[in-house]
Amino acid sequence: MGSSSEIEVVTMGSKTQQQNPTGELPAITDVYSASAYGDFQQLRSFVEHGGASVSLPDGNGYYTLQWASLNNFVDVAQYIIEHGGDVNAADNIHQTALHWAAVRGSIAVADLLLQNGARIEAADVNGYRAVHVAAQYGQTGFLNHIIATYGADYNALDKEGTSPLHWAAYKGFTDTIRLLLFRDACQNRQDNKGYTPLHWAVVRENIEACTLLVHTGTKEELFLKDSAGFTPFQLASDKGHRQLALFLSKAMRTHRNRVVDKIIRGNLGDKGCAPILFCIIVVLMILFTISVIAAPNLPKVTAMVGLWGWISLSFGFCSLIMFYRCSSKDPGYVKRADELDRNHDANDPLMSIDLNSSSWTGNWSQLCPTCKIIRPVRSKHCPTCKRCVEQFDHHCPWISNCVEE
Repeated sequence: MGSSSEIEVVTMGSKTQQQNPTGELPAITDVYSASAYGDFQQLRSFVEHGGASVSLPDGNGYYTLQWASLNNFVDVAQYIIEHGGDVNAADNIHQTALHWAAVRGSIAVADLLLQNGARIEAADVNGYRAVHVAAQYGQTGFLNHIIATYGADYNALDKEGTSPLHWAAYKGFTDTIRLLLFRDACQNRQDNKGYTPLHWAVVRENIEACTLLVHTGTKEELFLKDSAGFTPFQLASDKGHRQLALFLSKAMRTHRNRVVDKIIRGNLGDKGCAPILFCIIVVLMILFTISVIAAPNLPKVTAMVGLWGWISLSFGFCSLIMFYRCSSKDPGYVKRADELDRNHDANDPLMSIDLNSSSWTGNWSQLCPTCKIIRPVRSKHCPTCKRCVEQFDHHCPWISNCVEE
């Protein structure tokens, strides 16, 4: 398909795609180059006038349908299938056209292949399925499409025991990680090396991926050890990833203090420290009344002293009321899917979301893996409240509630 001095060779595993960096028209010499560059007329000419076959591999073992799938040429792929191309034909490493479509996220071609009998769970020599390849290349839209529409197994394991979540964490594709966690992908599964997705994110020092995995996980992953006996924190320290090691150490300390946290939060419900502060204010008001206003060594309460005392107590009562309202008021929680009123307005954007649809495109950061909702713009997830909050600014420990912007 051209000499290496004239084109740039982009490697994907053991297969290559040829591109012309100068912008000149590529040389179309056979059905393979015509399929790779989407030249439908030339392909027809080779087949109908030259008698070329689209069902045989080239010298490297690659099929015309693979090249068309890689570059999302639907009309070319349709023509190849109609003229004998096998949708399940595999190259030398057992990769099919669907594997190649996953590299570029070619959804239209994937639909065509699957509707014509392509096997969604076809695996190559490494055990990679289309879901693995999509995760390796960060093709989140493609991955979601084949999961939602064709039921692809997003927890599938390759021969090394790695799942798509392992690959997404290793490559640092946070959108793909968020989608897989949203789909309830197994987060604490260990591969043949004992690595969890968090281990692999640590290996590549993908800080954003580590943060996402820690915040959405059960914290059990922080203490799982690989085959060498390393936790993610120890692995980060061993590799000299100081910032990541500091983050993981802090997360582990927070998790170890959960016993104290349960004593405070468990006995006081979900209000946290707010009731303690509320009681302190009440006690101070009582002490003020006993020690100042009703003091036995104060023989005479003048009008000014009485006014001052009542004003002080009034402010105290008002502060208690405002404190209670701040700590108990809904800061703007976004309703979860199971909380939505099915009789609500059908035009509500949250009501129109089909969690099994394949229509999510673009802003994958709106997926909340914990609440299992597609949250509105500007809303964020509060790790303390474990809820998504509209216009979230921070969680205030003094009122045990979220504060909006």
